[in-house]
Amino acid sequence: MSVSDINTWFGITENASEHGGLVDHMLGFVHWFMLALFVGWSIYLVLAFTKFRQSKSPNADYHGVRGHASTHIEIGVVVVEAILLLGFAFPLWSRQADDFPTSPDTVKIRAMGEKFLWNFQYPGNDLMLSTWNPKAIAPTNVTGRDLMDPNGKDDFVNPGTMKLPVGRPIIVDVSSKDVIHNLALVPMRAAQDAIPGVKAHMWFKPVKTGTWDIICGQLCGPGHAQMKAVLEVVEDKEFDEWAKEQSATAAAKSAAQ
Repeated sequence: MSVSDINTWFGITENASEHGGLVDHMLGFVHWFMLALFVGWSIYLVLAFTKFRQSKSPNADYHGVRGHASTHIEIGVVVVEAILLLGFAFPLWSRQADDFPTSPDTVKIRAMGEKFLWNFQYPGNDLMLSTWNPKAIAPTNVTGRDLMDPNGKDDFVNPGTMKLPVGRPIIVDVSSKDVIHNLALVPMRAAQDAIPGVKAHMWFKPVKTGTWDIICGQLCGPGHAQMKAVLEVVEDKEFDEWAKEQSATAAAKSAAQ
């Protein structure tokens, strides 16, 4: 049994990203620690309720606890939390920041949230995303791409489905057109707030094919619970063929305008 097994017991979605193992390892430690605290404090409460019940101690004690056991326990909890933060969270964040992908096979897309759906913009065959202008967002330009940018002539938008290739780094620009949303890709162990007018980034590398739900991790209005999309990870060849076809259609449409 590994440290991360407890995550499965709690029903966490399977990991499908390269860095997800480190996240799950840290999360496993947190779950075991919280379980130990839950059991320990539950035992303490039972003992306290039994020892200090009214029938056994009818008179109130106004001096309270005279020992220092609780203080030592609280200090121990702080020490463990510091170890989890400094020993796991900071190194993982540092690795994500320092290893930001720059390889030629990196796929860069744009995710635009709105009440209550996600739109995903892909670069065309030139592999270059158009520049982004939040003022250009319109019903016919849902992601706000700069229509004057020649790099965007073959870009295409895939509403409701984020389709990705397995085994290649993915960079996602995340923003919103109305209120704050959160692009939560649970199988990739990645999430990023989508803030109106702000372009934020997230990156990961899928290591497993499959289909999962994308949810909004930020309460964003009455339709929040229905703000879902699909994360689909396919083989590299299948993705390239699909992207090439979608790009050609977008380029032809742009040329006809």
